[in-house]
Parts: sequence; C-alpha cells; structure tokens
Amino acid sequence: QVQLEESGGGLVQAGGSLTLSCAASGGTFNSYAVAWFRQAAGKEREFVAGIHWSGGDTSYADSVKDRFIISRDNAKITVYLMMNVLKPEDTAVYYCAADRLPWTIPTGVREYDYWGQGTQVTVSS
Repeated sequence: QVQLEESGGGLVQAGGSLTLSCAASGGTFNSYAVAWFRQAAGKEREFVAGIHWSGGDTSYADSVKDRFIISRDNAKITVYLMMNVLKPEDTAVYYCAADRLPWTIPTGVREYDYWGQGTQVTVSS
C-alpha cells in the first residue's frame, strides 16, 4: 500500500522561502510520476510541479516555474518542493500525489492514484 506524507508547511512572509517534503512508502516508485498540487480556499486543486522518479524529468506550472524547484532523494524516498520568492497567491494546502503509470507528467487531479493529506502553506503580505 502506497502512502504519501507531506510536511514542511507553515507561515512565511512574502518573498521568503519554504521547502516541503513528501515522504513516500509502500511501493516501488521507479516508474511513478510524483507531483505537488495545491488548493487555495474556494478554488479547485491545481497542479504545481511534477517529477518522474527514475529519469528526473520535471514539469512546472507557469505560475511557479521560475520560483519553485521539485527534486527527489532516492535514498530517503522523498520528493521535495523548494519554494522561493513566495507570494500571498501561493497560499494553499499543498498535496503530494503519485501516478503509477504516467505517459507524461500529468497535470490533472484525476490522473493520480495516491494522495497525501496535505500541508498548509500561508504567505503573509
């Protein structure tokens, strides 16, 4: 059974940085796509960044492309989201998700098989 657990959320001032962690367990992740989504209050869940576990290919939403970096640690079986130059618009619950059989790095919520419970990121002005 695959489990994903996010951590690292918190309160940060605009312009600051924060790194989120997604610890994965219970599966073989070599062929997985792992992604970060976020959901702001009153908004739909949206794709932020994704990575293929084995090849390291990445994909980013346009809104975060020059500010966020997704990476993985093979030894720790953990995916990170390094967030820089944070804006109030980045405030959301951030979720880690995994897709077992990705053709690409999917950006749609429906394409992912496993989800963490989320971690809150709040960016103050």
